[in-house]
Amino acid sequence: MHASSLAPPTLLVAGHWRALEAAHIERALSMTSGHRDRAARGEKHPVEDFLFTYYSYKPSLLTRWHPGAGVELADAAATDRAQWRWYQPGSADRSLRVDTHGFSAERSTLLGNVERILRATADRAPQFGCFGLHEWAMVYRQGEHRHPIPLRLGQADTDAVVEAHDLKCTHFDAFRFFTAEAVPLNREPLTRDLQPEREQAGCLHAGMDLYKWAVKLGPLLPGDVLLDAFALSSEIRVLDMQASPYDLADHGYEPVRIETAAGKAEYVRRQRAFAERAQTLRERMLAVIGLGA
Repeated sequence: MHASSLAPPTLLVAGHWRALEAAHIERALSMTSGHRDRAARGEKHPVEDFLFTYYSYKPSLLTRWHPGAGVELADAAATDRAQWRWYQPGSADRSLRVDTHGFSAERSTLLGNVERILRATADRAPQFGCFGLHEWAMVYRQGEHRHPIPLRLGQADTDAVVEAHDLKCTHFDAFRFFTAEAVPLNREPLTRDLQPEREQAGCLHAGMDLYKWAVKLGPLLPGDVLLDAFALSSEIRVLDMQASPYDLADHGYEPVRIETAAGKAEYVRRQRAFAERAQTLRERMLAVIGLGA
């Protein structure tokens, strides 16, 4: 039996779901206003624009609200939503609901992969000893860098920090940007195929990727979870760059000096808080995938 048929859907009256949709759109526009304004002026920001370039999702994607699987929208059949893909008539007259079964059937491989990553990450004990050195490994012994921003300590001292630490990166999409000289310094080699076996909940980039997984879950996921994932990813990116070797003082960011004991302590404190928020989002995403099983 299809999971979503085990319980009757929740019916949201028109006034309620329209208010939720309006609040979602307002929040999404607020969260993306800086990026949209800079894009209109042809400007780029090394921290705040990263999610839009790295994941290649347009800001407009965030404004589309979905109630999520197992929810019906009363009096929605005459709205534009009736033409959206993955919506179908609900059990109530003139209502609409997400076609959970159709979406899950067509994208079963994708959902299986997302579930495997999320569940493996959620079940594995988090690690908090990497200190964000992946960004340092990306510039190790490299004359030219990915970001046109000066190094806070200069090249020689940046290299020395890398050499003085044990590289413990567990996230392939960070590891793949290591310089050739930094790759053998990592505690273990990483590959795409091994990602489910290496991903762990303390990793900043695993938390940042929740935005990507939220997008891939599409209409199955309630809109607030999508925006919460984007907000978390945005905040993680700030710490990621504050703890990096780059000098971002001109952009208003104080460094987290992970080359010092105090900097390491601050990094781990904030890393733990992000990991807790990320686990909550993973659980909500896994529950949504379960509705389409």
